[in-house]
Amino acid sequence: MDTATHVVMGLGLAGLSFVDPVVSSNPSIAGAVMLATILGSQAPDADTALRLKDNALYIRNHRGITHSLPFLIIWPALLTLVITPFFGIVNLQAIGHVALWSFIAVAIHVFSDLFNTYGTQAARPFTEKWIAWNIIHIFDPFIFGSHAAAIILWISDMIPPAPLFITLYVCITLYYIWRTVAHHRVTKSIKIKDVRHHINDRYIVIPTISPRRWNIVKAKIDGSYDVGQLINGHLKWIKHAISSTHPAVEHSKSHPDIQAFLYFTSYAVAEVEELPSGYIVRWGDVRYLHRKQFPFVAVLVMDNQYHPLNTYVGWLSSDKLDEKFAIESSS
Repeated sequence: MDTATHVVMGLGLAGLSFVDPVVSSNPSIAGAVMLATILGSQAPDADTALRLKDNALYIRNHRGITHSLPFLIIWPALLTLVITPFFGIVNLQAIGHVALWSFIAVAIHVFSDLFNTYGTQAARPFTEKWIAWNIIHIFDPFIFGSHAAAIILWISDMIPPAPLFITLYVCITLYYIWRTVAHHRVTKSIKIKDVRHHINDRYIVIPTISPRRWNIVKAKIDGSYDVGQLINGHLKWIKHAISSTHPAVEHSKSHPDIQAFLYFTSYAVAEVEELPSGYIVRWGDVRYLHRKQFPFVAVLVMDNQYHPLNTYVGWLSSDKLDEKFAIESSS
């Protein structure tokens, strides 16, 4: 999920923690647990700091080891060790409850990220496979809005936190079940709706911010993709994409930034622009279609001997890419 949603989920878990008698009966423990759930809901995304060093490094590692099985224990342990002394908590039972709610916050962060298209490497160290269930959009208005409403009711003293947040998380659980069932039904229906369906075609159904609209990627046996949308049950194909066979594409795969991009996604296509001075290879992830463009890209500028000159990895429109590499294009 996005950062704002993880923040409100951290606050929501702080409210839910009042079902725990040890928490609800002691203001110091309640304060420690609140800080632990807020930080625990953000801790797995600490790898965002890698962006300050290198965008490709960030993309390769984001939602990787920090979301792995060992870190389900490491994050709560670190948070507990830091937070409990700050609140003067020395009782082992109280420390255990802070650790428990820290673990719950971290685990829910990782688990909720599995429902997005980005996915996580939550099964490390057993496998580095990216696990993405494609069920919930990275920002879901219902999840964020329901949490925000519950938090307002809580801080306004309109409803006690325990029954309020029990109700909230029952509703959230039912919502996740409903979206999972909806995703399964849509996936089953695509083959019927697609008049150009081939027995070897594979479909990826991707959620959007609207529950009535899904992005559809059809992976074809020839390595190409058809990308479209399902809106209110109507399927429309928007773009056909296939990687160029230009030698520059193969040379680009040896560059670390392109390797980082391809490590993250298995749904990439490349196109080549030939220049008097060399080539621009643009890799795009077909899962993220916006206005007939793939804004999640890895771009490599090379000279005529395929030596790298400039790179970019991240989110950028085609217009912004053209602007960014205008110097290379005109040289």
